[in-house]
Amino acid sequence: MLPYLTIRFSNFFLIEKKILFLHLIKKTFPMKIKKTTLKNIAELIGAKYVGPANFPFTGLNEIHKVEAGDITFVDHPKYYAKALNSAASVVLINKEVVCPEGKALLLHDDPFDAFLRIMRHFRPFEPQMQPISDSATIGEGTQIMPGTFVGHHTVIGKNCLIHPNVTIYDHCVIGDNVIIHSGSVIGADGYYFQRRNEGFKKFESFGRVVIADDVEIGALCSIDRGVTSDTIIESGTKLDNHCQIGHDSYIGHNCLIGAHAAIAGVTRIEDDVILWGRVCINKDLVIGTGAVVLATSAVDKNIEPGKAVFGVPAQEVRKQWREQAALRQLPDFLKEYYKTHQS
Repeated sequence: MLPYLTIRFSNFFLIEKKILFLHLIKKTFPMKIKKTTLKNIAELIGAKYVGPANFPFTGLNEIHKVEAGDITFVDHPKYYAKALNSAASVVLINKEVVCPEGKALLLHDDPFDAFLRIMRHFRPFEPQMQPISDSATIGEGTQIMPGTFVGHHTVIGKNCLIHPNVTIYDHCVIGDNVIIHSGSVIGADGYYFQRRNEGFKKFESFGRVVIADDVEIGALCSIDRGVTSDTIIESGTKLDNHCQIGHDSYIGHNCLIGAHAAIAGVTRIEDDVILWGRVCINKDLVIGTGAVVLATSAVDKNIEPGKAVFGVPAQEVRKQWREQAALRQLPDFLKEYYKTHQS
């Protein structure tokens, strides 16, 4: 048995593939749907509709990634206004409301479940019984070591090295000169559940992971795919071992991420950021360009560009060190204080 698998394609094909990849990496990729109508979608999920029966739309997206032409859903009064005023062309909602001008509505008692039904209809699960899917595209010079799984419709660029026992799920896009070390999982479902009286309802993930050129992924890392769009890692970024990247997150160019870092979903890490070992970052945050987060810190607020932070919760380094120095002096201070006042 060969120690690795090398797959080669023509130079012409690689040029075409490279142009395609550059297009894909430039923006998130909401799930596009085949040509259909508002009426057909309403019949599929058993909903009423408000708007023309042939109202045009082109994609499906969750509210935080929504674009013009998309269907999105909302099932809580707190977010009604946000959904109705968003870029979405069609809003799947559980309350009769005035339809905003230029939009359409789908009325359903359970928008969460109905949205999942639409997603499954247009992107059903495809079982795979072979290590590398016939629909995968793999560039010239790329080496795939034994035990690796490459899913349907995945694109891997040229001169990549995929070490043993890596799992790359369906629809992932990986650029040129990428290294992925053993045991890493690219494209698993996001950690997204809705609490119900009967337990938790899973929101399945239908998006992708997009990894640009010259990225290195350490061993035993997990990078979750977007729920309806993309999780993106830009060129030149390097991950140590045991890193977790949540769904729909964005990691900029030339970042360094230390071992055991955990980045929650929908977080934006801008260019040239350094996260040292065991850093935890909460969801929906922005870590500014050039920021540094020292080891074992927990971040619960946005970080301004160029700032260095440390601690739990993380704050500006010098402030944190002054506070720790003061705490170390506190026992001696109290001892002297009580001694003075007792006398």
